[in-house]
Amino acid sequence: MAQVVALYRFPVKGFTQEACEELTIQDDGRVRGDRAFAFRYANALAPRERDGMEIWSKSKGLTRMEYPALTALKLSTDVSAGRIRIDGPDGLHLDEPLTDDGRERLSTAVTEYLLGSADARGLEAPGRLPLSLLGDADHSRFQDSARGFVSMHSRESIRALGAALARPIDDHRFRSNIAIEGVEPWEEISELSRVRIGDLEFAPQEVIGRCLNTHANPETGVRDAEVLTTLTRVIGQTQPTFGRFLLPLHSGGTIRIGDTVELIA
Repeated sequence: MAQVVALYRFPVKGFTQEACEELTIQDDGRVRGDRAFAFRYANALAPRERDGMEIWSKSKGLTRMEYPALTALKLSTDVSAGRIRIDGPDGLHLDEPLTDDGRERLSTAVTEYLLGSADARGLEAPGRLPLSLLGDADHSRFQDSARGFVSMHSRESIRALGAALARPIDDHRFRSNIAIEGVEPWEEISELSRVRIGDLEFAPQEVIGRCLNTHANPETGVRDAEVLTTLTRVIGQTQPTFGRFLLPLHSGGTIRIGDTVELIA
């Protein structure tokens, strides 16, 4: 039987994943603590609103797609203590509280690191500096869509894509919340009516369209795999997609590694 084999959340958008034993799914469909913080440009410190929902455009803050050098920064959060730690090349180390002063020191350190990298040009556009670290641990708000979703893919699809690329790849390239195993390759993006994970039921939403960020090695930031063209030309997709968004069918709850998974047509 299919089961959950890995769970991830990404406390700061664009930075390191956090492997988890369990995830709390909120009633609104978001993972608690996922994309709860973001380094935003100076001209984008407030959201836009559409249909009563906040929209935080990913093009208005730091992402790995525009700044591959972020891959070398390892970030961890201690929610209970209210702290963020960043470790990076050349002895870069910060462990700061989420106070105004701590956020400013974190933003300054990330800015200085990027200005010394091959990605420095991205910060030179008008209105981008100074960066500000926004967010709090109680609100997951910096997903790519206003609605916010849980994202899922299968290890079988990972292996099928790796075979088509003629190179091994792993979960981290796609930054999904849930990795499952025990299904057919690409079954999670087939026509489904429901997905059951443990005690929770989900309504399948759209498949996840992918961008050039997936070409970058998640450990080095170097673009080393032609994922998009392989999905279309070799796998045969019309548009490059990988994984699926889900929303709770009734209410939120907890997902754990080892939970059984049913993909219901």
